[in-house]
Parts: sequence; structure tokens; C-alpha cells
Amino acid sequence: MTTNPQPLREDDHRSAGQDQPVGVLVAQLSSDVSRLVRDELALAKAELKDKGKEAGIGIGLFGGAGTVAVYGVGALVAAAILGLAAAVPAWLSALLVALVLFAIAGVAALLGKRHVSHATPPVPQAAVEGVHEDLEALKGHQPERKISA
Repeated sequence: MTTNPQPLREDDHRSAGQDQPVGVLVAQLSSDVSRLVRDELALAKAELKDKGKEAGIGIGLFGGAGTVAVYGVGALVAAAILGLAAAVPAWLSALLVALVLFAIAGVAALLGKRHVSHATPPVPQAAVEGVHEDLEALKGHQPERKISA
């Protein structure tokens, strides 16, 4: 025995999704929400990985700046010793080396600061915005799309 589906009348404006049982719709909703949560977690994971990499570079540059500064202090000590030991131009060369090392340390510190500032705050902002948009969509609101460069 076969049943023929009744055709929709012209005055019947129901969509095809409303013909499905509530249980099927709830199962689809559950599946969609589950997939949405997994996708948002994957986005957050990728964003945190990128920020961690950026912070690691910055921290490494800070460490390099500290190391070079230690060499600069060593050169200053050598300059002071040579300057006091004899009044020869050797202390001047040691002083110039120390100045160059401090200049290198300053540049590395500025680069490290820039990298660390790019990695903060360590919150996956794109994923958080996506979750907020998803929540607004579930509430029935149409979120405004922001165009970012």
C-alpha cells in the first residue's frame, strides 16, 4: 500500500522544513550545534597557536637582547679596566664596542616588544566574535558583519 503525498495548496505557505517531525528537527539542530561548536573550537585552537608562536618569537628576541646587553656590560668593564690601567686608545675601542652592543640590544628589545604586543591579548578574538554571532543568530537576530582588512 502506497500513500501519495498531498500537494501543497496555494494558500498553504509552509516551508519544506515544517513538514518534518519535531524529533528530526531537534536532531538536526543538535547536529548543527555540535558541528558549530567543533568548528569554533578549531578556530580558537588555530588562533591561539598563531598567538603562541608570535609570543615565542618576542620572548626569544627579549632573551637575545638581554644576552647582548650582558656582553655590553662586559665590554664596559673591559673599557674601564683598560682605561684605568693605561691611558692608551685601547679603552676607547672597548667603549665603542660596548656602544655598538647596546645599540644592538636596543633594536632587539624594540623588535621583541612589537612581537609580544602583537600576540596579546592571548584571547582568540575571531572565535569569540564568531560565538557571539552564532548566539545572536540562534536568538533570531541578524548580526552585523564587520569588514576587516
